[in-house]
Amino acid sequence: MKTRRLTELALLTGVALIIFIIELRIPNLTPIPGVKLGLANIITVYAVFRYRPSETAMLVACRIILGAIFSGKPDTLLYSAAGAFCCLLGMLSVRKLIPAHFIWLCSVVGAIFHNIGQICAALAVMRTTAVLSYLPVLMVSGCIAGLFTGLCAQLLLKRLGKEKPNHPT
Repeated sequence: MKTRRLTELALLTGVALIIFIIELRIPNLTPIPGVKLGLANIITVYAVFRYRPSETAMLVACRIILGAIFSGKPDTLLYSAAGAFCCLLGMLSVRKLIPAHFIWLCSVVGAIFHNIGQICAALAVMRTTAVLSYLPVLMVSGCIAGLFTGLCAQLLLKRLGKEKPNHPT
């Protein structure tokens, strides 16, 4: 990997961490656990369309690990990792199928996979199916948040001169 590309990824990771830390300061919009905007995902969606899958996975892994450390909540690492990597797999699966003006749809798909990943992690940790009752609420809120973050990422790609997604393989 070239130094310039590595530097870009490091800067994007830093931006995603800053967004994550700022979002931690925003009071919860709802009393339901797990419902949040996920604004750092704007950077992930951008990276999915701008970088190789391995580079995007590296960015996400660094953000998840450092986010758990900086937030002082290392116990949430399993939930974050399960959600983030399911989200990434979902977005990578559909990115080549989505036209440039529907990039936001990739984020909605990612939000759905993120919620499924987190529920699976909760099922594994808590060993009770009661957590499945959260899934409908998480899906609706996740789709709304995914739409918002996807539109932000689409605007970012457009503003940075990447109107058409770059699909490096």
